[in-house]
Amino acid sequence: MLETDIAIVGAGAAGLSLAHRLAAGPAAGVSVALLAPPPGPLRAPRRTWCFWEPVPGRYDRAVAASWEWLRVRDRHGAAVRRHIAPLRYKMIRSGDFEHLVGEELGACPAVRRVEAAVDTVTVLPDRTALLLATDGSGARLPVRARWVFDSRPPTALPAARTHLLQHFRGWFVHAQHPVFDPETVELMDFRTPQPARGLSFGYVLPTGPRTALVEYTEFGPAPLTREAYDAALHHYTRHVLGTGEVRVLATETGVIPMTDAPPVRQAAGPVFRIGTAGGATRASTGYTFAAIQRQTDAVADAVRAGRRPLPPAPHPARARMMDAVLLGALATGRVDGADLFFHLFRRVPARRLLRFLDGRTRLAEDLAVGVRTPVLPMLRTAAELPWLPRRPAPVPPPGVRR
Repeated sequence: MLETDIAIVGAGAAGLSLAHRLAAGPAAGVSVALLAPPPGPLRAPRRTWCFWEPVPGRYDRAVAASWEWLRVRDRHGAAVRRHIAPLRYKMIRSGDFEHLVGEELGACPAVRRVEAAVDTVTVLPDRTALLLATDGSGARLPVRARWVFDSRPPTALPAARTHLLQHFRGWFVHAQHPVFDPETVELMDFRTPQPARGLSFGYVLPTGPRTALVEYTEFGPAPLTREAYDAALHHYTRHVLGTGEVRVLATETGVIPMTDAPPVRQAAGPVFRIGTAGGATRASTGYTFAAIQRQTDAVADAVRAGRRPLPPAPHPARARMMDAVLLGALATGRVDGADLFFHLFRRVPARRLLRFLDGRTRLAEDLAVGVRTPVLPMLRTAAELPWLPRRPAPVPPPGVRR
């Protein structure tokens, strides 16, 4: 049996971030095991995470590209381009992040990585946890831990009043023509056919005049087929962006639950949830990486101080309430999502809006943003929310990327 003080389950953004925090300033006498599936079908596919922060940042060595200009286009092509300095919008690919964190862990003997897939987690009578895992050879590995931080997607989503999905497919492309602006991210390009329910947009992260990650994204009730995503991407790249034929270098696909369910930060006793499983995904946007950093910072600080390391709520209650109203208004069709997001970027100063999206604004700033939305539909939605029942999600929770 492997004995450890802290077991971290999963080596995605949340698991790696927490391991990195604990290795950067280890607590005296505290041992950490990072358990991640061995190579094979249980290991998560490569993915991309994006966030905004000032420079320099903690993970800049893993940043594949960054930008200080963002652009949003309405469905007719009108554009709003915003300068966000001193912030930069940063892109990290999961392989680069894993490599950077692995280097840090190699210099900290108190934190070890174990290639094993965790099957079950049981709370023992002495309030420790027993994890049963399977390594790459198929052998069973029991692990006993004082604290467990589980970053795996939950097997069932909590009941919520609104259930939407942000689902997408992206192509890393090399275009026939130099159509990309390497200085500017196309954050939301609504020149895509809008679905009957929800909204859709193109998302472009340019790495050169001919190279970019191009995604087709929808907010809606259910994912599309691979063929439907590829048809949408073909139309968007060739007919909207004017790339001509593109060479697809790599792909990524993801589905992010967008609900107003309360975050579940403690599964049982010494077992805690972190990352998306612990509520780090911002329900109205799908962004997760920055909230993970706040959450894992707080956990590491508690461990070093000898306190009970319950992960904090990644987003304040007021931000979660505003997300619930927006999701409800989108799900009922009371607001046009494409128009709403375009007008927010057109009417609200960029850095204030980014603070709002990150849940860092004060009440006065929240009100200043709120009056830039369709006020009457939003007030109607807010008034009815307390009376709506919370229901289980209609589909199993899928994996997460952002």
